[in-house]
Amino acid sequence: MKTTSLYAGVLFSALSMAGGAWSFSPAARAARPAQASATQPEDAVWKAADEKLGKKQFREVKVSVDHGLATLTGSVELYEYKADAARKVQHVKGVTAVRNLIEVAGPSIADGPLRSDLVDKLSYDRVGFGNVFNAIGVKVENGVVTLGGHARTDVDKDSALALVATTPGVKDVVDMVEVDPVSMMDDHTRLAVARAIYGASALNRYALNPAKPIRISVQNGNVELYGAVDSKMDSDIAFMRANSVAGVFSVKNYLVVPHQSDEHRK
Repeated sequence: MKTTSLYAGVLFSALSMAGGAWSFSPAARAARPAQASATQPEDAVWKAADEKLGKKQFREVKVSVDHGLATLTGSVELYEYKADAARKVQHVKGVTAVRNLIEVAGPSIADGPLRSDLVDKLSYDRVGFGNVFNAIGVKVENGVVTLGGHARTDVDKDSALALVATTPGVKDVVDMVEVDPVSMMDDHTRLAVARAIYGASALNRYALNPAKPIRISVQNGNVELYGAVDSKMDSDIAFMRANSVAGVFSVKNYLVVPHQSDEHRK
């Protein structure tokens, strides 16, 4: 499997539909005619949805409602606002589905620098809360960010998604992060593998920088190692130490040695 400094997921594109009745501009919200009352059920749904978008971050957002389908258009400054608008409208009584066509009109940042920024932020995310057991990777294409890999808990996954959503330059987010199974046995295995790896004199230096550990993911006794190490020897030692832990069924070694081809990795 080909990896970078962190495990990267596969990017999927989503096709969006357009259209809808009952479309109103932000200006129309402030100057709705008196006769536009809630006498018509669909008008009542639109009014409730429109009121949910009254905050200043949604001032350029328009909402339309057609047979329970709410369509959001316009623009916002951050992806966080786009996702938040959909969540707010989804909870309106009478809305059965939301079609989110909002564009993120914040600053445009080249994919390379944006990915580097996100990798750096995610590396330090949840430090002090067992982030060594998170192996979340990043891929960026035209401002669309895909998160892949593994998170130890739902909290870890949500934290990573929130960090990305609030980063300027992110136009959309594709969530492909898998949360490792909840298991007391796996928790025991995680700690045992961490002790085995970091207890090796050749590898304990990887515990010094919380942003660049050897990352450990465990799923039902199966261990996966992620991150970057300085040499093929370090990668082999980590693999062997993980394999030596009682109760480990298998070990997949995705550790990267910078500037070394994939064929030299297990």
